[in-house]
Amino acid sequence: MQTYESRKIVEFTCHTAFFSSIVVVQWTDLLICKTRRLSIFQQGMKNRILIFGLFEETALAAFLSYCPGIDVAVRMYPLKPMWWFCGFPYSLLIFIYDEIRKYLLRQNPGGNDKYKLAATSEDGVKKPKKGKKSKKDMEELKKEVELEDHKLTFEELNRKYGTDLTKGLTNFRAKEILARDGPNALTPPVTTPEWIKFCRQLFGGFQTLLWIGAFLCFFAYSIQAASEEEPANDNLYLGLVLAFVVTVNGCFSYYQEAKSSRIMDSFKNLVPQKALVVRDGEKKVIDAEEVVVGDLVEVKGGDRIPADIRVISAHGCKVDNSSLTGESEPQSRTPDFSSENPLETRNIAFFSTNCVDGTARGIVINTGDRTVMGRIATLASNLEGGQTPIAKEIEHFIHIITGVAVFLGVTFLILSVILGYTWLEGVIFLIGIIVANVPEGLPATVTVCLTLTAKRMAKKNCLVKNLEAVETLGSTTTICSDKTGTLTQNRMTVAHMWFDSQIHIADTTENQTGTAFDKSSATWAALARVAGLCNRAVFQSNQNHLPVLKRETAGDASESALLKCIELCCGSVSEMREKYPKVAEIPFNSTNKYQLSVHKNPNPSESKHLLVMKGAPERILDRCSTILIQGKEQPLDDEMKDAFHNAYLELGGLGERVLGFCHFSLPDDQFPEGFAFDTEEMNFPTENLCFVGLMSMIDPPRAAVPDAVAKCRSAGIKVIMVTGDHPITAKAIAKGVGIISEGNETVEDIAARLRIPIEEVNPRDAKACVVHGGDLKNMTPEQLDEVLQHHTEIVFARTSPQQKLIIVEGCQRQGAIVAVTGDGVNDSPALKKADIGVAMGIAGSDVSKQAADMILLDDNFASIVTGVEEGRLIFDNLKKSIAYTLTSKIPEMSPFLFFVLVGIPLPLGTVTILCIDLGTDMVPAISLAYETPESDIMKRQPRNAETDRLVNERLISMSYGQIGMMQAVGGFFTYFVILAENGFLPRDLVGIRIGWEDRYVSDLEDSYGQQWTYERRKIVEFTCHTAFFTSIVIVQWTDLLICKTRRLSIFQQGMKNRVLTFGLCFETALAAFLSYCPGMDVAVRMYPMKPLWWFCAMPYSLLIFIYDEVRKYILRQNPGGWVELETYY
Repeated sequence: MQTYESRKIVEFTCHTAFFSSIVVVQWTDLLICKTRRLSIFQQGMKNRILIFGLFEETALAAFLSYCPGIDVAVRMYPLKPMWWFCGFPYSLLIFIYDEIRKYLLRQNPGGNDKYKLAATSEDGVKKPKKGKKSKKDMEELKKEVELEDHKLTFEELNRKYGTDLTKGLTNFRAKEILARDGPNALTPPVTTPEWIKFCRQLFGGFQTLLWIGAFLCFFAYSIQAASEEEPANDNLYLGLVLAFVVTVNGCFSYYQEAKSSRIMDSFKNLVPQKALVVRDGEKKVIDAEEVVVGDLVEVKGGDRIPADIRVISAHGCKVDNSSLTGESEPQSRTPDFSSENPLETRNIAFFSTNCVDGTARGIVINTGDRTVMGRIATLASNLEGGQTPIAKEIEHFIHIITGVAVFLGVTFLILSVILGYTWLEGVIFLIGIIVANVPEGLPATVTVCLTLTAKRMAKKNCLVKNLEAVETLGSTTTICSDKTGTLTQNRMTVAHMWFDSQIHIADTTENQTGTAFDKSSATWAALARVAGLCNRAVFQSNQNHLPVLKRETAGDASESALLKCIELCCGSVSEMREKYPKVAEIPFNSTNKYQLSVHKNPNPSESKHLLVMKGAPERILDRCSTILIQGKEQPLDDEMKDAFHNAYLELGGLGERVLGFCHFSLPDDQFPEGFAFDTEEMNFPTENLCFVGLMSMIDPPRAAVPDAVAKCRSAGIKVIMVTGDHPITAKAIAKGVGIISEGNETVEDIAARLRIPIEEVNPRDAKACVVHGGDLKNMTPEQLDEVLQHHTEIVFARTSPQQKLIIVEGCQRQGAIVAVTGDGVNDSPALKKADIGVAMGIAGSDVSKQAADMILLDDNFASIVTGVEEGRLIFDNLKKSIAYTLTSKIPEMSPFLFFVLVGIPLPLGTVTILCIDLGTDMVPAISLAYETPESDIMKRQPRNAETDRLVNERLISMSYGQIGMMQAVGGFFTYFVILAENGFLPRDLVGIRIGWEDRYVSDLEDSYGQQWTYERRKIVEFTCHTAFFTSIVIVQWTDLLICKTRRLSIFQQGMKNRVLTFGLCFETALAAFLSYCPGMDVAVRMYPMKPLWWFCAMPYSLLIFIYDEVRKYILRQNPGGWVELETYY
């Protein structure tokens, strides 16, 4: 009997609970009121006072609820902590409802309350300063660089920029331009706050399903708490566990991907700090950010170019454009207009490239974001990467699981109402079915599987930044590879020599294990002497302990190649130079196209001075009248000239850079010891010299690349070369590595063979194709699509950074999953746009590493093939893990269905289901990630993203409809055995649920007339839960074994996976621990069983094994048959 006082205490406790629930829902109300149109994720949580407000109202509510004396002051009584959670589902509902409302509002703007931007006098509309570039802007950035400044004369430049070519800009004018254009710096893009990245991991993809499950559990508990006197806490525990699991998994995923892309930071590293400008006729060093358009700038060897400049004077200036164009050779810079293409002309130097030699003066034509490098930076940072294939697969899986769960849930809601249950009970059943369908352990399993594979790949020199990229590489159908440094060694190397009228092959291998040429000829000794002396490259100090090829050099790439070649073949070059001291030198310049030096000659059999010269072969030959054959001079006749031209054409056709060498012994009577050689007046002969030979250089292919390209081809992957280098060089390397395979011809090859003009050749007759960047510039997307469709072997040469991006987009339009490799700044937009970007770890720029999803630590293309294999394997193994995890869903759900439909005591509890999903099933599911491939996965075609899904109808059919059903039968058999042994025969269990669950019924009779109290009944029920749980573990043993393979027999595959063996032992040990450990009856409601009851499920375990072995045998015997079509997942 309740007294008035006790009734009032309950009433005031309800006041307190109502008050606290208002506080809980007001949390969300405060968050949604932050914005009227934007999402909270767009707006962010920068308002600290608002955050303080959330804490203040929560703390005040807790104070008013629990502070002693408040029951007298404001009639508020302490609450059970659990009652605070009752308002949570509604708080979450309000948040989701409002986010959806605002999303619809943004997607379908209408009415009068449109945001309008204030007009300005400049263009009528004020442009937003920050945020993503518009689609139109992005299309502009993708277009080729359009510059006309390289074509202008000095007078036209003066008129355009108002710059005096000797005094530069005035300080006043420079300040005006700086105010107009802003600083010479790259604009950082809007970055995603870390908390939003964390929220994406917490609420994205699979996690959403678990959050919905948790919400439904809290909702079900709320209904039970409202309608029952002593509600079971199962749904509350389940909701809390789901929330905990999803939070832990979100934190783990966020931690794994914390090193997210910071592209602009690495571009900042490229920005030079200081610049030398001429203003008002005075030279001054200023911050690079203060450089303006029209400034007169001076650069010297070792400087970084501070902006895009039009060169107006230069002295031996060379710039390293490799990060921008991919050319490994430093490019000379002169005031002369040499090409229509601004990227190839010699009179423009680009922002952030390096000046490696000489000096230059020029006028600034672009600064900051308007520079070529700035355009690339903006393009790379504003590109949106699409969804990864694995993310699409998981989304597809969520749709399937949700569909199955909702269908089953609604079906049994209708059935339960028909059977006479109240609608509240029906809703509880509906939620139970849906939650039982949620595979709680799967997100953790997927994340751990991907992480393990990423670690395995790291050991093989593939560093994965984005976990989902692991699988993407396995799905790859096209690889667009950079040439320099990826397919090649990124070092100029002497490949061939021509002397004694014969071409000799040099050793270009990385470890010098190739074939050696004949070094006995006296002509070779003379050629080596010229190459060593007429050479300004030197080894850097303190490197004698290193192999020659590993030593760093100071000097031009070609001269360094000659230096290393002579050092390897003839010994120390520095000793040679000491022996032949230099007395005069004319450095190489683009006008003469030769380099000349005069040395003292210690050989008594020769004259006292030796003149040596190298340069462009045709220029050197023109200065010669004799040629050295077998160490003896012979007249240079037409026959020898023909031999020279044939050799020159052959080596040039191999894409090699060819240099000619000659020498001349200066007569002692005209050039006695101590003669003053004057390089200005040229008081020595430079005609009628003696031609010695040719040496040709190339950046040679890496040794492992041809094999890797062949593996890609057998795996159905198309390899496309995309390079900024010359088409002839690109084609030669493509043939060398097998991108253009032997026997396959380009249009040019067919025209040469048939001796007809190129226009008459049908492009479709050529399997191979070399596309010049100039031609690509004029192609429509449809024409590019045609090239990509109709040619199996493609090389793109002389491409710009924007064109690399266009090629990637073209491949993606064909439905290809594209991997892009690159190392330069020029590759970063393509790396970002590709399905997976692969950067080089050694030679790669910071920018390319940040834009990429994966980094090759050894810069070797062959490592990609390893990545592809691992990617394919993880997809297969994830399928197996999911098949294993989903199978136990039927034996977990069916007890609940029988409990509702047939009215038997509950065979398996919610807590016990959690012990399976988050306990016994976790380690075995993860162990499948260690499974070795069944067959040679590198011999099959890449998976079709449309048909070969991670989870398909056949997998669901096998897991739910076949193996799952057998497991459920095994579980029920064990359940009925235990109840029968306790006196409840199966026929008497139907409809017993109402009496069984009634705590006031203490005399429920069994089949033999014995009476059972509520407490004793519950002990038997919980023992049944334990037995059903152990029977699921036993049938899951077999399920784990059959999931090891999808086609092969377990006897063919073997048991080499030790982690899987450990998984079997672990789940068995955990099941035994949960069954027999003292205290488990309280913690997880599991009671000890008779040992004999473990064996009840064994026959069903054996049945599953035999059934699946027979299925796989039929599948192997009849490939493509009915069994494969219906059951091969």
